[in-house]
Order: sequence, then C-alpha cells, then structure tokens
Amino acid sequence: MQANMHTAARFYESHRGRVAARLLGQRMTAFWPGMPHGHTLGLGYALPFLPLWDRDDAPCMSARLDTHVTRDAPPWQGRDCITDGRHLPFEDLKFDRILLIHALEVSEDKNALLRQVWKILRDDGRLLLVVPNRAGLWAHTDNSPFGQGTPFSRRQIGRWLADACFRAERYEDALYIPPVGPCPATSPGMVEWTGRNLFPRLGGVCMIEAVKDIYAGVPTRPAVVVPGGLRLGAARVFSRSVTQRRPPTDAQNT
Repeated sequence: MQANMHTAARFYESHRGRVAARLLGQRMTAFWPGMPHGHTLGLGYALPFLPLWDRDDAPCMSARLDTHVTRDAPPWQGRDCITDGRHLPFEDLKFDRILLIHALEVSEDKNALLRQVWKILRDDGRLLLVVPNRAGLWAHTDNSPFGQGTPFSRRQIGRWLADACFRAERYEDALYIPPVGPCPATSPGMVEWTGRNLFPRLGGVCMIEAVKDIYAGVPTRPAVVVPGGLRLGAARVFSRSVTQRRPPTDAQNT
C-alpha cells in the first residue's frame, strides 16, 4: 500500500491530478455541502479533499493506510497519521463523516477495513466511498492511483457494503476526462457534464454514499421452537444495545 501512497502523491502534484482533484471535489461537495459535519476523517489518501470541509470548529483528520512513513505526503496540518486498515487507532463511534478514497481497491483485507470503518462511524454518520469504476478508462491505466488494485462495478461495491452492514443510498460516477493524452485545461467541467449526461455509467470512478444498516440482521419471521429446544426459521440477529455496540463479526459475513 506504500507504493499506492507514493503514486497518489505524485499524481496530485501533476496538472492532470490537480484537474482531477478539482472535479472530484466538486462532486464531493454535491454529496456533502461545505458546512461543518462534526468530526470528519479522510481514510486512504484524502489529503487533496479534506480542505473542502475543514473548519476551525470542526477540524478534519487524515489517516493514510500504510505501515511506513512516506516523505511524498507530509503530515496535513498536524492531524495526519499512518495506520493499518485492519486496526484503526480511533475510538468507537467517533466520526460523523468518513471519506474513503484510494483505500478499498488496494486493501489486502477489504472486509476488515470496512468493519473498522463501521466501528468508528457514528450510528447516524455517513460514509462517502470513492473507488475505480471497472467500466471506466481510468481503471485500465496505471499512471494514477485509480489504476491500482481492484476496480469495482456498482453491483460489486454494493455487495461489499451490504456484507459489512452498510446500506448504499446514492451512486454517482465521476471523472470523465481521459486518463492519458491531452488534458482539457480550459473546460474540464464541460467534459464532465457531457460524460454524466451521455455516458452515466462510464466515469473513471464510482462515488457511493452509504449509512450504517443497523437492522441488517433483524429476523424477518419469528423463531419456531420444536421439541428438544431446537430453534427453526430464525435469522441470525445482529445484537445492538445502547451500552454495547459492536461492528459486524466475521461469522455474520459468512
């Protein structure tokens, strides 16, 4: 994952990367308008986007997923850390908003990463996930962080989120400018508008806003007790209480 951080840092320093960051930032603020949302975390490589929501009274935090410090991406305003996606160093239910970008597609344990995100997100919090689109051009070129790891279709990312007890509420494709060749310098917004209207499923990335599906494991029918104490027809229940809140377990994902 360290190589992906280096790739992302170099990409966003380039002209094409700055254009891509501006276009993605416009779509992100359409999901989350630029008002304070409490505690916000950028997970993966979100440094170019966190200033969209950073406020003195509601500062954002950055967590880059890696095991080694890189000089290509200096600490962001003293609120940046390097961490392992399987063990995020944050308390439960801490964040109101989490932006997950340049993370899931390169994670070696996607289930564990999403479970950790579920754990640190508040019950009424929201997740904005940005992943490479399998049908887009950016997933098939390796000159950017969007060409690293495993791209996803909408159906695939929906299944990953559902398995981690998230419910996807909104999908949108973005980044229609080409990943190679001349980069539109004067009207990239027109390219994006045209792509969204003519080719709505062929953007370079898929953006998904999701919330916790805290009732995902509630049984749909009552259990039937037969002689011998065997319970039939009961779905496995995802236990929730005010005093004990736990992320989905491995057994619930099988």
